[in-house]
Amino acid sequence: MEFTSFLFYLFAAVMLFSALRVITARNPVHAVLFLVLAFFNAAGLWLLLQAEFLAIALIMVYVGAVMVLFLFVVMMLDINIERIRLGFWRHLPLGAAVGGIMVIEMTAVLTGLYFGLDNFPAQLADAAATAEGSNTKALARSLFTDYVYPFELASVILLVAIIAAVMLTLRERKDTKGMRPADQIAIKRSDRVRLVKMASVTDSNASNLAATLDTATDAKGGASQ
Repeated sequence: MEFTSFLFYLFAAVMLFSALRVITARNPVHAVLFLVLAFFNAAGLWLLLQAEFLAIALIMVYVGAVMVLFLFVVMMLDINIERIRLGFWRHLPLGAAVGGIMVIEMTAVLTGLYFGLDNFPAQLADAAATAEGSNTKALARSLFTDYVYPFELASVILLVAIIAAVMLTLRERKDTKGMRPADQIAIKRSDRVRLVKMASVTDSNASNLAATLDTATDAKGGASQ
């Protein structure tokens, strides 16, 4: 067995194990960490296919940004695991059916006449890389020339999704406390400060007040005894 084949089976086995642990782990934080491990092994498979740009993009975008965000959200939320797992066995047949269909489709693609691994030899990738400089350069040239309009359309769709997510979180709630800077700036002194007129305290009034406080203190001490 060649070393590249050994690495392929190693990355594939670890990725399948980590993907299985994502859906079977009881702790959601552990599930997210196993998903990060699956992404790392998928990046290793991309490197074996000489697609280093996709491998680095997978690590930087998904592992470095998306999965870190998922991890922080899962750690900050108080998730009721038992409540989530109540419908696991009820939805298991549907999930198993969908998974079986995906396995059949992947098997048909990998073992087909036109999609087999034999149709993508390494020398073709080397020739393309030599002609274009690198597969990253070839991908960028194809993306910004032949597929520039779909790329811009995807950017607009993502922008609309970001704006929609922000607007959904701006809805007013009864249990939400917020401040309005405009109302704070428009406040007046008379709305916050109230002047109270009080009689001046003389020495006699002060002595009487002290005697009253001593009497009240003594009465409280006698009641406690």
